[in-house]
This record gives sequence, C-alpha cells and structure tokens, in this order.
Amino acid sequence: MKSPFPGMDPFLEKHWGDVHHRLVQYACDTLQPNLPADLRARVEERVFVEREPGRVRPVIPDVSISEMHEPSPPFASVGEVGVAEPLIFEVSDSLVTEGFLEIREKGGGKLITVIEFLSPSNKCGGAGQEKYLEKQAEVLRTDASLVEIDLVRAGQRVLALPVDQIPSAHRWDYLACISPGWKRKSRELYPMPLRDRLPGLPVPLRQHEPRVKLDLQSLRDRVYAAGRYDDLDYASELQPSFRPEDAAWAAELLKKS
Repeated sequence: MKSPFPGMDPFLEKHWGDVHHRLVQYACDTLQPNLPADLRARVEERVFVEREPGRVRPVIPDVSISEMHEPSPPFASVGEVGVAEPLIFEVSDSLVTEGFLEIREKGGGKLITVIEFLSPSNKCGGAGQEKYLEKQAEVLRTDASLVEIDLVRAGQRVLALPVDQIPSAHRWDYLACISPGWKRKSRELYPMPLRDRLPGLPVPLRQHEPRVKLDLQSLRDRVYAAGRYDDLDYASELQPSFRPEDAAWAAELLKKS
C-alpha cells in the first residue's frame, strides 16, 4: 500500500523516531555513490538529555516503610491540624540520540556539508532545541555548507533563515533551507506544500563542483514501504491539525484511499 498523500505524509510524524532514523540512513545511501571519489557521507550522532514533562510517574511508598515513620516533631501540627503528607514524584529524563549526515573529505578530513532532518525535539524547546541551535551556529561559523530539511509540522521554525524573513506566501508546512559554505550569508529556501510531491534538493559540495541531487520523494516512499506504514491510523486525530484550507482536501483524499 502506498501513502494516500502525494508528498510528505503528516501521519508519519507520530512515528518520528523510526522515520527520522530511516531518512538519515537512506539519504546517506542515496548520496554515497554520487559523491566525488575523495568525499564520503557518514551518519553522525548527537546525544542529549531531554526532560519529558508528560512522563511523570508517582512513586508509591511501601506500606511497611510508612508505618515506621518517626513521630512528627512538635511543630508538625497546631492543635488537631496535622501537616499534609506529600506525594513524591520522579520526573523522567530521557537520553535522546539524533542522527545527522556529514560529507567529509576521505579519511575523516575537512567537513564539506552537514545535512539535518529536523525532529520535533529540535523545534519544541528544551535541551533538544538548544543542542540543535548550538550545532547550527557552529556549522555557520565554518565554511561548510548546511542543508536543513524540515518535514515536521509541529513546533516553531528553527531554520538558519529566520521565519520573519520568509514571505507569508511561502511559509508552507514543510521547508528546506540551504546555506552554501562559500556564500555564508546566503540562504536558499525550498517551500514544500502538503499537496505537492517532495522535490529533489541540490546538495552543495565544494564551490566549483556540481551539486548532488537528494530526491526527498524517493526517500519518503522508501521510508513508508520499508517501515510498513500501511498500518497508519488515518482516522486518528492529527496534531497539529491541518490548515483550514487543506482540511477538506485531506478529508477527500483519505476518503478515496
């Protein structure tokens, strides 16, 4: 079964950990045979601790322990009014690993290009966004090219091109931004509307070399097929919801699938 959506499937966002892993690896596999003989594409990782406010679990005290509490000190109560016993909680911290692509000169040499597929953790505050913006700034201080591919609808824009500089007519659900290393202040924006097939991106290498094409539609198709995402529940609620102008179109599309 194929995805009912012509381009990016917004329901894949519910399984972004797996989808992201596949996108990065398949992009590496696609680019590798098309690179010059002295360049190599490699999957790299960054690791950070992300506190998950939605995953707070209560710690239930053992009954026998609570029965062995020392008597409360004199100031613990006034008259017959006792001090309330607290419920103790542990806040869950998760170790998150995110992959990205680097193109380097053979043997782990000079960094040529960094390719990032953005994740919700990069766009929704917290350690993930902080870590991403640090990496973005680090790359932009070098002469390496930066390719950012945002196929996630949730969260705020964190591309190297500030959102207030993007004309409102081009603020589509999905965007890609390329900053060539030899034109550090230049930004190439590739809007990707929900209703369109995903484009091929011209990935920059060194200044006087031809760019290599990264076919995003082929990547998405491969992710969908290899991940067997024909079991996606298209009747479930989508967050964030569709734009008003896309809601009727999407409903009709899913009705036909």
